[in-house]
Formats: sequence, C-alpha cells, structure tokens
Amino acid sequence: MPESALKYLSYQPVRDVVFVLGAGASHPDGVPLQRHILPMILSGGIKDIDESEMGIQVKRFIKENFTYNAEANQYPQLEAVFGFLDYFIQRNESLNANYDYYNIIKIKEYLIKLIHYIVNLRTEKKSKYYHLFWEGIIENNKNVSVITLNYDTLLEQAFDFLFQKHGYIDYCFHLMNYDKTEKLKQFNFWVNPREPVQINEGDDPVAFKIIKVHGSLNWKYCNCCNQTLLTPWDRHIDLHRGKFMGFTYPEKEEYEYKCPMDGTEFQTLIMPPSYVKSLDQPVIIQLLAEAAREIRDAKKIIFIGYSLSDADVHIKALFKKQIKPDTEIIVVNTRNSPTLKNKYYAISKNITFKNLSFEEMVTHKEIMKELLT
Repeated sequence: MPESALKYLSYQPVRDVVFVLGAGASHPDGVPLQRHILPMILSGGIKDIDESEMGIQVKRFIKENFTYNAEANQYPQLEAVFGFLDYFIQRNESLNANYDYYNIIKIKEYLIKLIHYIVNLRTEKKSKYYHLFWEGIIENNKNVSVITLNYDTLLEQAFDFLFQKHGYIDYCFHLMNYDKTEKLKQFNFWVNPREPVQINEGDDPVAFKIIKVHGSLNWKYCNCCNQTLLTPWDRHIDLHRGKFMGFTYPEKEEYEYKCPMDGTEFQTLIMPPSYVKSLDQPVIIQLLAEAAREIRDAKKIIFIGYSLSDADVHIKALFKKQIKPDTEIIVVNTRNSPTLKNKYYAISKNITFKNLSFEEMVTHKEIMKELLT
C-alpha cells in the first residue's frame, strides 16, 4: 500500500494563464447558445416544457408581452425578456391585474428553471473536448484557473480522470458539503482543497479554481440558511413539480432535494441574462471578488467562445478594472467580426485574436502548448 500524508495545496502568487469560457466552449457538445434557448421554449417539441404548468405560463407571458414570428424564426432576445421582468421586480411594481409583483417573480423563476432543464438536457454525456482541454493543461502547465460564464457542468464532468493524482476542483466558496455534521454526512464526499488533503505517495495534485460567476446546474441554494449544496451528479429538475430531483446510488431511486439543514426547498443558483441585472446574490458576490483576484494576478488571459454580450456589463466592468496593461490577452473565437473586436479593444489594447473554435484548439497539442506557455 502506498503511503499517504496530509498536505496543503497552496496556490502560486501569480497565475500563468486564466481561461475565460463562454457558450462557444460548450456548444460543440450540444449545449445551446443563449439565442437558441427561447426558440426551443416557444417553438414546442419538448414535451416536459409543453405540458408543464411552468412552460405553459412562461409561454403565455411572452406571447402576451412580446411579438415574435416562429415561422420566420424571429424571437425576442432572452435578456430582453428577463430585463422586462427585472424592471418590475426591482421597482416592486405589478405589470397589470394578471401579472402582479408576486406573479412576475414566479414567472422569472419558472423561466430560470426552464433554462436549467434545457441546458441539462445536453450535459448527460461527458465531453471529449473538455477532456482534451484538461489533458493539455496537465501536460503543459498546471498553474491555471478557469472563469466560466456557463451553467453546464461539462468542464467538471471531464475532470474526473485527474482527481486525486493530478488535481482537485476549487469552486472558490464554502459548500455545505464541507461541513462535517450529522445532517450532512451523506454529502461529505466532496474534498475541500483549501484544507489539508490526503495525498498518496507519488501523486502531485494541485487545486484548480473553477469560478462559475453566473452559477451552475449542480449548485442548490437554500435561501433560509444561505448555504449551497453541491450535487455533482444530480442536476435533474422536474418541471411538473418544480423540484430538484436526486437518485440514490446504486439503487437509482428518485427523491426530492430539500435543504438537509432546515428542510427548505432549494432554489436555482444560476444568474439569467438580463439588461437589468441584480448582483446581490451572496455566492455570486464572492465569485466575482475571486474572479477579480485571478484577473489581477494573471500573466495571460485567454477568452474562448465568449462574445462579451451587451447584457454582461458587469463582466466588462470586471475586466476593465482589473486587467493590467502588460497582461497578454488572447481571444479564441471563430466570429471575430469588427464589432466583437471593438468590444475586446474596449477592455485592453494588448490583444491577439485567433480564428479558432474550442474543439480545434484542444485537438491540436501544439496550439495548446503554445497557449499554456
């Protein structure tokens, strides 16, 4: 039996590379882009959405308040719908007799759960592209971190072959899973990389920061105890009941997730796109602060498949404030239009654009080596 010892996985003071992942990184695996989500909801064909009360009410609300033409594939923007909802929520106002303040809040939560459902449909299989991404990191340079705008869990699902021997995932905030209490004993399987870790002889793991600044499908937030439970394999949401569902292992018996501390129904922890964003969610505040530190300490920042959406003013402000003049910026994108380039030049002049897709980047070892060194 190999010997093992407790060890702190310390971070280097300067990060060689910070990756920033947008929807273009997960799209090759079938995760829809933001502009595809409303057409998927409104055009029909997804049985659980079409038949659930959530889907029916969300589609009714959009039909009554927005004009669109399904035959011509002309739909409202998702961020415009959320912006409209957020306007009334932030002003504590009703829209009309049918949509009072509380109903507006309900419609927003329903729409968030529909997005959760749609994105999760495309994350059941592991991603070969994210697997290659992690392989390139292990082979070339482990002093990296990842900031991602994506809700899906493909990045983490592809990490499993690195666990223990090469690395641990650090989500950069305290998870309920770390607390060694009787009520949480069945969730203590996730290792806290900021505490001493048991390391086997011959292994050389590091902690990788994965900062999901818009939330994640596998995070369940309790608005009572203000804590988050990580459920890495359980991302399913039942639209008919509006509940997060889990499965026992290996029996595969379904059960409803509730906060193990106080029995409160969990909330989604994903920040939807909106022109009127509220950034006061406690976990999101922590993650934005952690992202700011990584950006300040980065020698090189690589954006992959991210369009710097006009709805992401907070992300633009984050980079504009924290990027140093000598930080090397690389933008990996197949849609390097003048408009996109101008968005990036607004945050830094020290930018190189590479006309590559995420899958092209990770399948060429020489490209990965160049980017990571």
